[in-house]
Amino acid sequence: MNKNKILKNYKEKIKKLNEFNEAYYDKNSPLVSDAEFDILKNEILSIENEFNFLKNKLSPSNIVGFKPSKNFKKVGHRVPMLSLSNAFTKEDLENFHKKILNFLDLESSHIIEFSAEPKIDGISASLIYKNGKFISGLSRGDGKEGEDITENLKTIDDIPKSISDKDFPAEIDIRGEVFIKNSDFKRLSDKFSNPRNAASGSLRQKDPNETKKIPLRFIAYTFGYEKGLKDVSQEIFLKNLKRWGFQTNPFNKTLSNIDQMLNNYSKIENKRSELDFDIDGIVYKVNNFNLQKRLGYVANAPRWAIAHKFSAFKGISEILDIEVQIGRTGALTPVAKIKPINIGGVIVSNATLHNEDEINRKDIRINDTVVVERAGDVIPHIISVELKKRPNKTKKFIFPEKCPSCGLDTIKDFNKTTKKTDAVRRCSSEGFECEKVAIEKIKHFVSKEAFNIDGLGKKIVEKFWDLKLIRLPQDIFKLNFNKIEVLEGWGKQSVRNLKYSIDQKKNISLERFIFSLGIRHIGFEGAKLLSKNLKSINNFINLSEEKKIDELENLDGIGETQIKSIKNFFSNKTNFMIVKNLNNLIKIKDVKVLHKKGVLKEKTFMLTGKLSNMSRSEAKSLIEQNSGSVISNVSKKLDYLIIGDKPTKRKVEAAKELNIKIITQNEWLKLLNRSG
Repeated sequence: MNKNKILKNYKEKIKKLNEFNEAYYDKNSPLVSDAEFDILKNEILSIENEFNFLKNKLSPSNIVGFKPSKNFKKVGHRVPMLSLSNAFTKEDLENFHKKILNFLDLESSHIIEFSAEPKIDGISASLIYKNGKFISGLSRGDGKEGEDITENLKTIDDIPKSISDKDFPAEIDIRGEVFIKNSDFKRLSDKFSNPRNAASGSLRQKDPNETKKIPLRFIAYTFGYEKGLKDVSQEIFLKNLKRWGFQTNPFNKTLSNIDQMLNNYSKIENKRSELDFDIDGIVYKVNNFNLQKRLGYVANAPRWAIAHKFSAFKGISEILDIEVQIGRTGALTPVAKIKPINIGGVIVSNATLHNEDEINRKDIRINDTVVVERAGDVIPHIISVELKKRPNKTKKFIFPEKCPSCGLDTIKDFNKTTKKTDAVRRCSSEGFECEKVAIEKIKHFVSKEAFNIDGLGKKIVEKFWDLKLIRLPQDIFKLNFNKIEVLEGWGKQSVRNLKYSIDQKKNISLERFIFSLGIRHIGFEGAKLLSKNLKSINNFINLSEEKKIDELENLDGIGETQIKSIKNFFSNKTNFMIVKNLNNLIKIKDVKVLHKKGVLKEKTFMLTGKLSNMSRSEAKSLIEQNSGSVISNVSKKLDYLIIGDKPTKRKVEAAKELNIKIITQNEWLKLLNRSG
């Protein structure tokens, strides 16, 4: 095929893709299924990969717009809609159970009841009721804020519009899953590739009349904010949900040990194909609400719940190429480009190969036939090679010892804890010297948990980089909007929207700012911990002094690895300059103590010895809930040393030398106005 024919074929496919986009998003009238759309898009990208001269502004990777979410107002959740930790094995469940017992300081023989609820594969929604009236409904969104989809939710018959029961709470946020029964989905023609996509697309229609045409269902399973709820357990709450007029999962059970959980899991998994709705696992929740409250949350998930996922979907494909991608920390991740296949209703064309060691262990080569696995939202990965189908003269894949982007040496760190060399190979760049690292750092900078700038997604960042509009994070706040306005796909309105989004983010919390910098080994929880301790951006900048960084070793949760990463970050002149420039361009808010009236406000504590009827973790949580903080070393910063049974003598002696107040568990509980 000559160049002109290739170009003509390419443009025809682009034109067809844009027609499908417009029909789906603007006209609410899809012309093809999601699967067909994905196949067409992958065909275009495959042609681009084969013929470099086609990579231009017409590419689907550069298309701006067609996002239905812009049609809905964003509203914050009063209580975040958090995700769940996952379990895949018996060992995972046992660890989950053990952690609960340890946190609550209970013996291994203690019986904890769990509510076991099949996890419907649908779309999460939040229903706000006030005085028995359904007043608004939100999508999950990013967990902190969702889209106002009230009018679309009102079209679902399963959702009561008013509840007169006298026991119904004065205010409550009922949460559950919107889905489509498999039998109903079969009657929807070919608009969608699977029931979940159908539910998602229908809920996000601009016109509620279009949503009404789709047989959406709703199953309730939990609550967020509440005022006046009298229930004491998940089991009773589920029974009351039914009494109030909500649908609940008919396979819900209350169980009391691991064996029962596993037996129930097997029974439901065996019934999976017979059910009239898709499920992807079982959710286990501690049944008792008081225990749930004690257990609380860690990161973005509750300690008292876990999702036990079913077996993954698998498929057979062929490796077309192996591409090495570079992340924001310099990590080199190999990705297999495979022939597109449908695995569990999703078109898969990429599969992670994890790292160099994984490639060598499985001896994965280009042109190999491989088994590909996809589990839920987990990135597809290759589990094995069909060696009998391996073509002759295939070559072992050689991992690059030089960074493919900047040419610097790639390195493997030695892990002092494991006494082993890390499996991950990295570019040795510490800052923005490597182009690929720099781009990924900027993508991270604008991501949801960082600056969360609407309209500045990954593809736009790449486009602005190619046009030399962005080179460093601070460039975002100094963009030349006149240049952007004349770009194809942009205009005055879209530029105004982008400018507004950026201006809205010129005021940010310290924890989000620290996280946005993408410091290696400092995730969101680490950033929260640092911001809570440092309290201001000036104190963070002062960490450029090595002595100040060393003081962080007293901070519980910050170890040697994190301290080394912070030192490496500030030792890079570009990184230091970025922080100072951003501080001059935007407002980085000082940390405010959430519990202003906490009885332990601004007091520091350390724990030693075994506590009575309480784990160390629960005690720490109680201190933090009451505005205190916990440190890991005896120093002048310590206000109280709490001693339990058989305390460490060295710590007690060190506290005495520094005239630090030593108190018992009961004395500490009296400070909290609690009894032991």
